[in-house]
Amino acid sequence: MILDCAVIGGGPAGLNASLVLGRSRRKTVLFDDNKPRNAVVSESHGFITRDGVDPQEFKRIGHEELAKYPDVEIQKQRVVRVYKEDGLFHLEAENGERFEAKRILLAMGFKEILPDVKRVEEFYGKSLFSCPFCDGWEMRDKALVVISDNEAASHMVKVASNWTDDLIYCTNGRQLLSEEKSLLESRGIQVYEEKIRALNGDNGKLAEILFEDGRAISREGGFITPEWMLASDIAASLGCKLNDRGGVESDAMKRTNIEGVYACGDVSLAGASQLIFAAAEGSMAAISINAAMIEEKFS
Repeated sequence: MILDCAVIGGGPAGLNASLVLGRSRRKTVLFDDNKPRNAVVSESHGFITRDGVDPQEFKRIGHEELAKYPDVEIQKQRVVRVYKEDGLFHLEAENGERFEAKRILLAMGFKEILPDVKRVEEFYGKSLFSCPFCDGWEMRDKALVVISDNEAASHMVKVASNWTDDLIYCTNGRQLLSEEKSLLESRGIQVYEEKIRALNGDNGKLAEILFEDGRAISREGGFITPEWMLASDIAASLGCKLNDRGGVESDAMKRTNIEGVYACGDVSLAGASQLIFAAAEGSMAAISINAAMIEEKFS
């Protein structure tokens, strides 16, 4: 059977796209190897009716809803290869199974590279987070830190200050411009440019930051700025154009530069990364795919 669309990635973007495609009676396979970026997080926020939901519960509900649509199949495995030949996309899954599809939707998101700070993995997703809009409310009025050696991190510091008046900024060895440092400190945000030796705490709860000069600063949690990279090289192998952040470039209708290939959600590596944005983009991509197939029918 030739699929109408193969959706690669089972996060909120891929799930919502599959829902709209299924309701449009499009033969669709959703590929999901269940290795999400937010696997360390126990709650996701900012999605009305699902605020505070466990990401795995979000996915379970999604699968349950998709099961109502006979044209949607879920393959719980990774796609390892995709190529286009004679107008069709050929996909190979990790178990060796092969599929053919008229359209491809890239919704595999990205993976994170955490800052080079000892023990940071123990606290990430529990008391250190990457999005103040997602987790700032739970950290409100606490003694917080922003840890980042990213040159654009001052914006994160300013945003994080919305949730607490007790905030410090650790650059992990990067020296700030004097004007930038003065501005932050004039707003009560102390800047520490020393290299961090390690983080300290138990059971994922941050307690203090240890510097190489021997100092220790007590903190209850905070935010970091991971680096992002695509979770798969499929986009590059298909020849998709990438944007200046290394994400897949697409237009307002979620079309890439490759005919028949669409992209949605975090795969663009641009803007805020929230469930509700990704789900909305998945819906837009599915509508775009359906519209293109309807035009083909009547052309």
